Amino acid sequence: MTATHKQRSLSGIKPTGQPHWGNYFGMIAPAIGLAAEAEAYYFIADYHALTTVRDAAALRADSYDIAATMIASGLDPAASVLWRQSDVPEVCELTWLLSCVTGMGLVERAHAFKDARAKEKDPNFGLVTYPVLMAADILLYDSDVVPVGKDQVQHVEMARDMVGYFNAQFLGSSGYDSAGVWDGKGLKRPAARVQADTAVVPGLDGRKMSKSYGNAISVFASTKQLRKRIMAIKTDSTPLEDPKDPDTCLVFQLHGLFAPADEQAALADQYRGGNFGYGHAKLALVAQAEAHFAPRRERFNALMADTDTLEDILRDGAKRARATAEPVIERVRSAVGLPTRPIR
Repeated sequence: MTATHKQRSLSGIKPTGQPHWGNYFGMIAPAIGLAAEAEAYYFIADYHALTTVRDAAALRADSYDIAATMIASGLDPAASVLWRQSDVPEVCELTWLLSCVTGMGLVERAHAFKDARAKEKDPNFGLVTYPVLMAADILLYDSDVVPVGKDQVQHVEMARDMVGYFNAQFLGSSGYDSAGVWDGKGLKRPAARVQADTAVVPGLDGRKMSKSYGNAISVFASTKQLRKRIMAIKTDSTPLEDPKDPDTCLVFQLHGLFAPADEQAALADQYRGGNFGYGHAKLALVAQAEAHFAPRRERFNALMADTDTLEDILRDGAKRARATAEPVIERVRSAVGLPTRPIR
């Protein structure tokens, strides 16, 4: 890669219901921010969703929901690439080829697989092979960096392992010279970009915000829904007139997602000064969240009312994604001994 080329970043998000604040601040906003400095690729992971989703209509609707959320949150689909995972069939081909060089020992170390076994569940084979499909998602586009939270680093590390297996077994080398420069012949090794400054977003009950816990606040909840969810945040019974500790308050933590440092410091002083109730803090949070999300919600609602436009955006993104993927899959087919085929 020359100095004149941006690195390519790749991010994916599963369409399993409307994203919540944890998704937005933990993945969506940081990933979209990378578009200013990288060639940004974003995919809607509908194949991944099929490990749990059994409602076809919901999957289609949720895929549009993710697309609209990304665009309303600032993604420019003309400057970046946004597509549905299933619209690029080469990802399944690369998944199979990676499966043929990846041992069970690696996939059994995946967090999701180990969690399923620990809970005495019988995981479907899609969950077992989930890390291989995820590696194919990354490697198919010669991705340089993958922005992830700390709990997702393992997926990138496993993709890097699969690059090593593939290049060694089919090319007889790592694919990199002593200076760490890729030779362009095999698969390219990605790097994880950990969002170190992104804290875990707490839910209404203090646990990590998650749809499965029922403690989430949807990104584009209506004003009425937003107020109802925020007013339900768990707090203690400290009387209104008594001082309060902002560092132990969920409302204060969530306020910090929106407020600049000086405003957050002023709010902390109000907590410690007394005569300031949790109800006041919750109303301040409602105001901050509404100011941040209301313009984006208006754009989101307009997009969801025009799914033909969303479909056009996703199909255009798929064409551009395939234009990147096809040379990679041809390079891989040549390495393993499969016949090459004309690129569309």
